[in-house]
Amino acid sequence: MPRTITRADLSESMFQNVGLSRNDSANLLEMVLDEISNCLANGESVKLSSFGSFTVRQKSERIGRNPKTGVEVPISPRKVLIFRPSQLLKDRVKGGGSLHNLERAEEESSFQEIHKSYNDDNDRESFS
Repeated sequence: MPRTITRADLSESMFQNVGLSRNDSANLLEMVLDEISNCLANGESVKLSSFGSFTVRQKSERIGRNPKTGVEVPISPRKVLIFRPSQLLKDRVKGGGSLHNLERAEEESSFQEIHKSYNDDNDRESFS
């Protein structure tokens, strides 16, 4: 059974990988989560590059039905939170590869294209 990642796990990972103290890691994580929560509570969207986006959607009033009795019941309007994963995250989940490795491969590909373009430009200048 897959394990559930907790705030403590995220904080510990930040401590080990970023080099902040445990307290600073925990405080930074809380600040990030608070900012995300506050934005969503205010109806704003939150987009995290290479991860996904969170949006709040307003659902209108509708008629529902009690499954036991069949009686129609009005369901009041409400806000719902929606998460849409990025294509990188979808690929990561589907393929089992590391999101970090996917980002690194994407960066290396971009770097190689820039490097090739730079070399091509310099080759043209040297023959001019």
